[in-house]
Amino acid sequence: MLIDLLDAEFSVLGHPILWREVVGNGFGLLSAIGGMRRVVWAWPVGIIGNALLFTVFLGGVFHTPQALDLYGQAGRQLMFIAVSVYGLMRWLRDSKRSGAAVVPRWGTARERTAMIVVAIVGTVVFAQLFGYLGSFGKWADAWIFTGSMLATFGMARGLTEFWLIWIAVDIVGVPLLIVAGFYPSAVLYLVYAAFVAWGFAVWFRIQNKSFGQKMAS
Repeated sequence: MLIDLLDAEFSVLGHPILWREVVGNGFGLLSAIGGMRRVVWAWPVGIIGNALLFTVFLGGVFHTPQALDLYGQAGRQLMFIAVSVYGLMRWLRDSKRSGAAVVPRWGTARERTAMIVVAIVGTVVFAQLFGYLGSFGKWADAWIFTGSMLATFGMARGLTEFWLIWIAVDIVGVPLLIVAGFYPSAVLYLVYAAFVAWGFAVWFRIQNKSFGQKMAS
C-alpha cells in the first residue's frame, strides 16, 4: 500500500511527478526547520527524505517519469545519510554534555580555508567522475554534491557559514533541476533559498547573543 502510494504520480501542466519526490522533499524541509531550531530530530527526519530522494534521482534505474540519472544528486543523498549519522551522534553528545544540541559559531581561519579547498577540489574531481558516469549537468551536479557535503558537515559542527553554502548550492541547483524536469525539487530549492536566509539570520542572532553573554561573564 505504501509502495503503491509513493509510486503514484500526478500531473502539473502535463508533466508527470512522483509523489515520493514531493514527500522526500517535504521531509527535507522539515529537517531544515529542525536544524534551524537546533533540535536532534532534524537528523533522522532528514535521513528518511534522503532515502526517498535517492530513488528519485536515479531515474533510469528506478524508472521515474524523467528517466534521468543525476549521479551527483543521488550520491549526495547517500552522503547526507552518512553525515546525518555523524551529526545525530554529535548533537546527542553535546546535548547531554551542555544541554544544547549545538551552539552556533563562525568557523576558524583553518576551517574556512579547508572548506574553500574542499569546495574547489571536490567540484573538479566529482565533475570528472559524474561526467564519466554519464550524469546530467556534470559541473552543476558536482558543485551541488560538494557544497551539500560541506553544508551538512558545517551544520553538524555548528558553523554558521553552512547556511551561506546552502544558498550557493540553491543558486546552482534550481536551474539544473528545472532543465532536468524535477519540478517539485526545483520549487523546494526556491523555498529553501528563502528559508536558508531566515535560518542564517536566526543562527547569527543566537551566535551574537551567546558571544555577548560570554563577554558579560
